[in-house]
Amino acid sequence: MIDEFDDFPMPPQLGWLDEQPLLLASASQTRMAMLMDAGLPIVVAPSDVDEAPVKAEGKANNTSAAEVAEQLAVAKASSVSQMHPGQITVGADQMLVLRDSKETEQWFDKPENRGLAHKNLSILSGKSHQLVTATAVCVDGEVQWSSSRSADLTMRDLSDAYIRAYLDTLGDEVLWSVGGYQLEGLGAQLFEAVAGDFFTILGMDLTGLLAHLRDRQALLA
Repeated sequence: MIDEFDDFPMPPQLGWLDEQPLLLASASQTRMAMLMDAGLPIVVAPSDVDEAPVKAEGKANNTSAAEVAEQLAVAKASSVSQMHPGQITVGADQMLVLRDSKETEQWFDKPENRGLAHKNLSILSGKSHQLVTATAVCVDGEVQWSSSRSADLTMRDLSDAYIRAYLDTLGDEVLWSVGGYQLEGLGAQLFEAVAGDFFTILGMDLTGLLAHLRDRQALLA
């Protein structure tokens, strides 16, 4: 189903040249806001790609999180674009990676409930982790462009009392992201250091995507 935001206050658009709006293969409110705030006309058609088997195969084959994230971003964009001929379609995926002293990767998914969110925050407390963000553009099922970028974040030592207060305050919002936080909101309080592109942390290589759209003359240069 495509959402066209008929009742949503739209930011001003700038420079879009393609005949059809950009199609976002994601239900992420953050990604929607990023694209609209950047002046792009979008419609939304969330992908129904099942991430679990792709991640399971990646773990079994010792595939890096960056490669798996890019596979998922491509799969999402490709599957949706095949149902919308000729329309530029963007897909994205983000993975949270915690590495131990042997560089073994532990991947985190969106927590399914408050208990898992509490457990994940307790594990990440006082440690550095990496957010890996992949973005892909497809037209008619064919990959036109893709990228994988990462950011490094160091979480401060969190008391159990703080974690409980954080979860009480955010409620179900902690279930919306892989780390149980949104850095642009109350999640900023969790960190002592952040290194990396802000858009990458939010879940999309926005600057790379805009450059690709200019290169294909879908966006005014």
